[in-house]
Amino acid sequence: MKNLTGKVALVTGGSRGLGVAIALELAEAGADVVITYNQSAQKAQEVVSKIEKLGQRGLAVQSDQGDTNAAPLLVKRVIQEFGKLDILVNNAGLANQGSKIDDPNADTQAWDRMWQVNVLGVISTIRAASQKMSHGGRIISIGTGLATHVGVPGVTEYAATKAAIVGYSKGAARDLGARKITVNVIQPGIMLTDMQAGIEDVPDILLNMKAIPKTIEIEDVASAVSFLSGPKASKITGAVLDISGGWTA
Repeated sequence: MKNLTGKVALVTGGSRGLGVAIALELAEAGADVVITYNQSAQKAQEVVSKIEKLGQRGLAVQSDQGDTNAAPLLVKRVIQEFGKLDILVNNAGLANQGSKIDDPNADTQAWDRMWQVNVLGVISTIRAASQKMSHGGRIISIGTGLATHVGVPGVTEYAATKAAIVGYSKGAARDLGARKITVNVIQPGIMLTDMQAGIEDVPDILLNMKAIPKTIEIEDVASAVSFLSGPKASKITGAVLDISGGWTA
């Protein structure tokens, strides 16, 4: 269904993994799509080509989400090129995991960078986008089931960054409700994307902690983003949608 025809979407981190799937899902639904990338211009342009093959306009913009000054410039570029912004998907993020907080050898600089990207970067983008977003717009942030249920050690900092976005999104939903702008968070479970580089199989002990012991496909999450971006989700805001196979059950 082309239920997003005429809409303009911005997907951060849209040059790889889940971001690609989201960008293409929105394009298939009829939206023109802007994606951001940090380093790989070639991969980003390949995604733009795929968007254009679906009959929609595409654009790749280099932008470092860790730089909070980049967000207003990014939104300005979208408005200049497409005239408006209807949908924001905060997908870009870092997942520095494996070390416990009391580990004296933990890479605290990597943790700080993760807070900068996952929290301050997302907040800056939401702030900038909300000032220019169309009436009835959509803001969707990709979180993690770990923000609600931390079932394993070594993920404290990552889980906390994503939990912060849940609280911010609920507040933003209140602030923007008068303009019919919805703000929601999707919390995927374990997905085998390039963020988990080197992991080919998920241990059974982790899968068995879920009601449905399966990994999550990126298409499952992309479909949920498309739904929340569409007209049938106009009354869903301040919500946290769990797509984890029952990790939090």
